[in-house]
Amino acid sequence: MDKRFETPSSPFTHCGASTQRIMLDVIIALLPATAAAIVIFGAPALVPVLSCVIAAVVSEFLFNAITHRKQSIGDLSAVVTGLLLGLNLSTNVPVWQCVLGSVFAIVFVKCLFGGLGHNFANPAITARVFMLVSFSQVMGGAMPKGVDLVTSATPLEVLSTGGEGLPSLLDMFLGVRGGAVGETCVIALLLGFAYLVLRRVIRWYVPAIFVGSVFVLYFVTTGSAVTALYEIMAGGLFLGAIFMATDYQTSPINDKGKAFFALGCGILTFVIREYCAYPEGVSLSILVMNILAPMIEKWTAATPLGLGGPKNAK
Repeated sequence: MDKRFETPSSPFTHCGASTQRIMLDVIIALLPATAAAIVIFGAPALVPVLSCVIAAVVSEFLFNAITHRKQSIGDLSAVVTGLLLGLNLSTNVPVWQCVLGSVFAIVFVKCLFGGLGHNFANPAITARVFMLVSFSQVMGGAMPKGVDLVTSATPLEVLSTGGEGLPSLLDMFLGVRGGAVGETCVIALLLGFAYLVLRRVIRWYVPAIFVGSVFVLYFVTTGSAVTALYEIMAGGLFLGAIFMATDYQTSPINDKGKAFFALGCGILTFVIREYCAYPEGVSLSILVMNILAPMIEKWTAATPLGLGGPKNAK
């Protein structure tokens, strides 16, 4: 194709924000959660993170080289995909499974659909669901340093069996509990959220509606604000709401559509956790809403001026 007629994927450099700059902002926003993972789970927390990042970058490089496409690893999107997937995994996951998940995310979800800006779903979320289905026996959460992995359970597992032996709400907020390495420390994720909002990379109300709807549904059904707080801090709700439900390509463009998208994610998360076999519903809910995003965008699109009047208007 003639280079003069090629259209790059958004955002465009003339708007003051390049793809590389936005991806770098996301990486910076994920650094507090990555640091917290190392503090809470120790050096083993780096294994899934580094494995996924390296595998994601190498996969994209090799795919572009084999298919004779322009190299795109410089936009840092592969680094973000690998980092998000790694933070969504636990120290129990073998390196080869981390690599396989990253290859699936980059090659099958991103590159085969045309690369960044053309993928139908968030690559990291889709890869996590793929791994959840394929390797469910090792996808459970790891325990912090000094906690017996055999006799302990993640907060979501405890909640699903009656709530006996839950950590304190403070421990939940600080991340001293079981789970994927990047999902446990809520305060670290909120620091990343604040950075992305201040940088105007994401809309603040998308994570707020996602998390808030889950809180409200649990408060209404259980009558306990404490239970609702445990539910929103357990699992990967904050990680998914802040960093994956806000993905530009796989969520609606307009504000109303983003709000409906976030609300749908929250409702589906509640339904999956309460009525389905999986204790964690964040990944599946985001994936389903990714698929529905084009229809939501169409339904919530603003009517152009002059086209919204009566049918008999000329």
